[in-house]
Amino acid sequence: MIIHPIPPVYDKDSRILILESFPSVKSREEGFFYGHPQNRFWKVVANVLGEEVPKTISEKKDFLLRNHIAVWDVIQSCDIEGSSDSSIRNVVANDLNVILNSADIEAIFVNGKTALKYYNKYTEPSVGRQAICLPSTSPANAAWNMERLVEAWKVIVSMRGANMLQTATRREC
Repeated sequence: MIIHPIPPVYDKDSRILILESFPSVKSREEGFFYGHPQNRFWKVVANVLGEEVPKTISEKKDFLLRNHIAVWDVIQSCDIEGSSDSSIRNVVANDLNVILNSADIEAIFVNGKTALKYYNKYTEPSVGRQAICLPSTSPANAAWNMERLVEAWKVIVSMRGANMLQTATRREC
């Protein structure tokens, strides 16, 4: 059983929550989200927001908070082989109320289908909020090039409230 080693990033001004399934081996080693050098998360979100790609953990935290984005993972602990999502077993979910009770989160996004699967199974029933699935920024998602990812991820800033949910849930992730 591996316990999630990275605390969530959020503050009272966070408006968007982005969730991955569980940190990769590289992220666990680095001690921060999306630590694999080929993961496109930081490049995609920086492009969407018109900012420079943050490099250090400190820059990444500042980037997220400045843009009112909270980041965490759906899974608090699990059995996993390496970074393989398909090997995930014995899931215990994170309690998102830690964030939801502290910030006025307008929308919850999941980064890929695996995060959506575990969110729908373990988290949505307890928080009563639907997540919007975005295509995974993982290097394993080779079907989505950088241009397509940026276009899909623009939804995190292009709409607000109910219109965001209605429009975004129609897109494929």
